[in-house]
Amino acid sequence: MSRTASPRKGYGDLQMNGGIGSSNVTWANAKAKSDQVNGYPSFSTRNNGFFSRHARQISRSLPSFVRGAEQEKLGRGRWYPRNGSKAGRILAFIGRTIWRLRLRLLITLSLILAVIVFYVTRESNGRISSRPRLKKPTAMHRAYRRASLLGGGSQFVIILAANQGGGVMEWKGPREWAIERDSVRNKKKYAKKWGYNLEIVDMSTKKRYAHEWRESWEKVDTIRKCMRKYPKAQWFWWMDLNTFIMEPSYTLQKHIFSDLSSNTYRDINDYNPLHITHPFNDTKLDPEALSPNGDGKVSSIDLIIPQDCAGFNLGSFFIRSSTWTDRLLDVWWDPVGYEQKHMEWEHKEQDALEHLYINQPWIRGHTAFIPQRKINSFPAGACGQNGEDQRIHYKEADRDFVVNMAGCEWGRDCWGEMYNFRELSNKLNRTPWEKFKDGISDRIKAMKAKPEGKEGKA
Repeated sequence: MSRTASPRKGYGDLQMNGGIGSSNVTWANAKAKSDQVNGYPSFSTRNNGFFSRHARQISRSLPSFVRGAEQEKLGRGRWYPRNGSKAGRILAFIGRTIWRLRLRLLITLSLILAVIVFYVTRESNGRISSRPRLKKPTAMHRAYRRASLLGGGSQFVIILAANQGGGVMEWKGPREWAIERDSVRNKKKYAKKWGYNLEIVDMSTKKRYAHEWRESWEKVDTIRKCMRKYPKAQWFWWMDLNTFIMEPSYTLQKHIFSDLSSNTYRDINDYNPLHITHPFNDTKLDPEALSPNGDGKVSSIDLIIPQDCAGFNLGSFFIRSSTWTDRLLDVWWDPVGYEQKHMEWEHKEQDALEHLYINQPWIRGHTAFIPQRKINSFPAGACGQNGEDQRIHYKEADRDFVVNMAGCEWGRDCWGEMYNFRELSNKLNRTPWEKFKDGISDRIKAMKAKPEGKEGKA
């Protein structure tokens, strides 16, 4: 068996030919062969790949900036602080800051604009078109306050009895007209502010009651008509003409109805000027009629009335639209009861309601009482000359909601009381700017008064 030499050179042959260093095999060739044997391509970060091969071409396509005549001028197309002045640097800093905070500034400006549009928009005073009259657009904040699901103002109706002194009984003079003008303006402003409905009732048109001397009884019939006119309203607030809203910033929702259980009381024994026996002693009645607080549920309250030193006072009270209220108005307006008792009832419809409360158990279960100063404060001259009853008389320090000049036509000055309370309300509800102006005016007056006082002494 013959042996032939291997075609591949061995280690000894490499040494004999001068070793690796003396051969023509380079390191790159050896590495390439090794990569082919291992089965994966070589990786190089230099002169390999698309970007590496075309990097020079891409860089050449970009604009070049050189010094001299071809250099871009900084003042071309955009602002730059001239000569590097201090004012220019400040403006540049402000500009960079605004640009950096542009998103926050945009959100802030949008919120400010929304608030301005919400409160500043006004109702149109003219017709929208020459065609049949359309509804006037309502300011956004008033529309919000009126919406039943938002502000809830449409759920309340203020009923104001106007022209009480005229019509059947007597003519009104200038002072009576002035009282009515101030009272009506006061209620209009308040109702418009909070989105409430306002129904001004002209009592001089109720002449169908003149033949039976029933002019003050039309209150019941008027309430019924208002409930038909506003079927979606929930609460109706009756106000006499001699009332004045002292704090127009109070809403009915927050002032009373948001916490009706705390603002009212069902047990008349808490304040009982009529000394009514409560509850009933008849064992045949159901437990609710025998309870001093009825069923104790706020949802069962349909009538809210204040009490003064003489009993019930209907110069300012609330009544809710309900089936129970329809029944009450029917019985309250019953002509049979009027014919039998009108000679005995000095306060007419007010005495009639007291009579029903005393004798009808179903009335008490839905009647609640409210502290008088909550909705019907008296001036100092009513219910006593001293005006110191904490339950009844108006207190400026407590900022009572409503004042009622009840009985002012009997020996008191109705116009004088209305004027004084109107001016007091304007003073208490001044804006900060108005207070600032008034403060300056008072100081100027005081400075002028000092020299006059010195001259008088001299």
